[in-house]
Amino acid sequence: MAENRSNAYDENQIQVLEGLEAVRKRPGMYIGSTSIRGLHHLVYEIVDNSIDEALAGACSEIVVTLEKDGSCSVSDNGRGIPNAVNHKTGAPTPEVVFTVLHAGGKFGGEGYAISGGLHGVGASVVNALSEWLIYENSREGEIYGERFERGAVKEPFHKIGEEEGRHGLYVRFLPDKEIFDEVVFDYPTLLNRLREQAFLNAGVRILFRDDRGEERVEETLHYEGGIRSFVSHLNAAKHCELIHPDVIYISAKKDDTTAEVAIQYNDSFNETLMTFANNIHTVEGGTHETGFKTAITRVLNEYARKQNFLKDSDKPLTGEDVREGICAVVSVKLHEPQFEGQTKTKLGNSEIRSFVDSIVTEKLSEFMEENPAVCKAILEKALAASRAREAARKARELTRRKGVLEGSGLPGKLWDCQEKRAEVTELFLVEGNSAGGSAKDGRNSKFQAILPLRGKVLNVEKSRLDKVYANTQLIPIIQALGCGIGSDLDLSKLRYGKIIVMADADVDGAHIQILLLTFFFRHMKKLIEEGHVYLAQPPLYKVTKGKQERYAFSDEERDFYIQELGGKNVEAERYKGLGEMDPAQLWETTMDPENRTLLRVTIEDAIAADEVFSVLMGEKVEPRREFIEKNANYVTNLDV
Repeated sequence: MAENRSNAYDENQIQVLEGLEAVRKRPGMYIGSTSIRGLHHLVYEIVDNSIDEALAGACSEIVVTLEKDGSCSVSDNGRGIPNAVNHKTGAPTPEVVFTVLHAGGKFGGEGYAISGGLHGVGASVVNALSEWLIYENSREGEIYGERFERGAVKEPFHKIGEEEGRHGLYVRFLPDKEIFDEVVFDYPTLLNRLREQAFLNAGVRILFRDDRGEERVEETLHYEGGIRSFVSHLNAAKHCELIHPDVIYISAKKDDTTAEVAIQYNDSFNETLMTFANNIHTVEGGTHETGFKTAITRVLNEYARKQNFLKDSDKPLTGEDVREGICAVVSVKLHEPQFEGQTKTKLGNSEIRSFVDSIVTEKLSEFMEENPAVCKAILEKALAASRAREAARKARELTRRKGVLEGSGLPGKLWDCQEKRAEVTELFLVEGNSAGGSAKDGRNSKFQAILPLRGKVLNVEKSRLDKVYANTQLIPIIQALGCGIGSDLDLSKLRYGKIIVMADADVDGAHIQILLLTFFFRHMKKLIEEGHVYLAQPPLYKVTKGKQERYAFSDEERDFYIQELGGKNVEAERYKGLGEMDPAQLWETTMDPENRTLLRVTIEDAIAADEVFSVLMGEKVEPRREFIEKNANYVTNLDV
């Protein structure tokens, strides 16, 4: 009997990927994904190397340019890479940096006391995932260069020239279309990241240029105030009133470790806390965040007891109470950061927790003793938050009825589905009873549930949690999803894998979408982060000629179908709302998984999303008007 080779597992099945081959084979292992996020990660890695030079005190200016040919260049005035031949590989040191994984000056020795980046992986990964990459390395007045194509040497290491006093590194690369889903850099995304780096490294000047248009667009990012300027920028973007005018700043250094904290409260009900370790945004927090939260809660409670804001019989303020309206940045820099997970989003160094805790406790206590008026304003806000939290607790208990999601206890007019496995079920949040009826009759009841929405839901940007629990439009949504909100959120109890907002394709429909997205973003953010929230895309037009029908989702598609059907005797009907479609049409165009288009709501940049929601849904009218005027051409491309 012949051997079945498909089931054979022997020495011939073991593959050894040489050099950068492994990176091209599994790019997601190194940059997270091959989406637009992974594309931008290439820029971050090269810029991070320049920032590491700044952290070493050797670089004061970085220039990032989006070139006309689609490539990106990064140059700095750092020390440059040593040009000598590397004694371990026999190759020039710059070539080793760009072609060998885990090669760099960040694994020990005295080259870098503090660094971010991928620890010697960054430059070589960018090279591996680029159609081509060139560099010019200036060190001690001598300039050397090289060209690579898809990680392989194309033009070998050679001397370009000499220039006395010149030093630094210039890198230019073109992302590989064979690797990435999209190869067009997004200017606002990169601008936000580069501005963040300029804030975190006071004094460093970053010039960001976009040469792809007819005229150069350029931003100079330079902040002597460091993270104090960062907090001021974040609060200014929210267009809120400040509780106190000056940013509270705390810093300390111990051996090779430094920590900085900047705090300023505003009158919103939301918390903005951003943490960084060696300039890397630790979006999942970690020990430095825990140390900060523990300290500020303890200090405010002790001060409140001491000054009789809290009586002996009063319950202590919680962490949520003392952080309502806070805008804070915590930045630590240390020699050997321990990051949890490959994408380095959580700091794990245990000693950092006690370090941050102790400096915040000591210096914030001193500040409070010296600034009683500021402390009184902060504590009054925290006490109001505490009272609202207690009201929310009572309101929450009223909404918890045993078996509320079973049998006749289903909330509102929820038409549930037969399937109970969340991974295959869908909940449509539908604007209006009429559209809800069409959706109910047109759906596949095996896995699709329908919840009609009556009127406009609450604008939670202007409301505390107790108002959310008392709102008759939001309660049915909370009950239907079954996973709780805020600190009670538990996605293991989520009843539907997809939550699909289905609203009319007009201004009112867009308003309902943004109200619901604001609710999810502020009180159920994990739903968005884990990819459960979607926007349905109903057609704008029905194009008919005799018995021939086409559904158009844009003006361009409408015009195309008119031409396709011959132009004459063709009717293009503009849908005024979902309720105009009969159940069969709604199923065919908007609900059928085989034909529909869904937009998954993502949070590519939480800072930008937070600012947008604050502007669009906040109290002040003027910033909202300015935002709408500036972005009028992009309102159909909602992605947060």
